[in-house]
Amino acid sequence: EIVMTQSPATLSMSPGETATLSCRASQSVSSNVAWYQQKGGQAPRLLMYGTSTRATGITDRFSGSGSGTEFTLTISSLQSEDFSIYYCQYYNNWPPSITFGQGTRLENN
Repeated sequence: EIVMTQSPATLSMSPGETATLSCRASQSVSSNVAWYQQKGGQAPRLLMYGTSTRATGITDRFSGSGSGTEFTLTISSLQSEDFSIYYCQYYNNWPPSITFGQGTRLENN
């Protein structure tokens, strides 16, 4: 079973700064990593898939990188709407498999 571990658990930043969120897989997952944003009681919103491809409508302030076991989501020029919880996800098409990290809470300093 693949385990996704995110760090830090909480990240305190100020608007205008750049946030770097990390996700480590317990074994190589190639580039099958997605990132989601969740606000309040809303459903998670897909930000990135295939490690570095932005989902439709996602601003280029979000970027993803990494390969193998180490992955990063970078959010530049932080805005008020960015302060929320972010999850990384490993996904595999066959056999079907999905595993989420525990989340990183990005809070306004």
